[in-house]
Amino acid sequence: MRPPSLIHASLHGLCPRCGGKTLFAGLLAFAPKCHLCGLDFARFNVGDGPAAFLTLIVGTIVVVLAISVQLSVEPPWWVHVLLWVPLTVALVIGGLRLAKAALLAREYAARAEEHRADNP
Repeated sequence: MRPPSLIHASLHGLCPRCGGKTLFAGLLAFAPKCHLCGLDFARFNVGDGPAAFLTLIVGTIVVVLAISVQLSVEPPWWVHVLLWVPLTVALVIGGLRLAKAALLAREYAARAEEHRADNP
């Protein structure tokens, strides 16, 4: 099998080696390994990089939208809560899945993985 492209692997949560839809075990958690080809996802260090950048990006987008709605329509405070809380949660969860999958697929393509000593 051909490995999926970075875009397909990110959008669909595909294993970067075999293309199986096995990358995530939950909403945001990686599976320990691909049950189709055996690729160990724990070898790759995705870390908190995607979360840090996503927080800044989503925060900027939501604040700009909230200020523009406030200045143009002046809704009550509860309208802001109903608008921005679900939007923020959806953008963060969706963005984290995409960013984490893209970073892991990119690390696999670049053969970048954590070094683990076999005999400490």
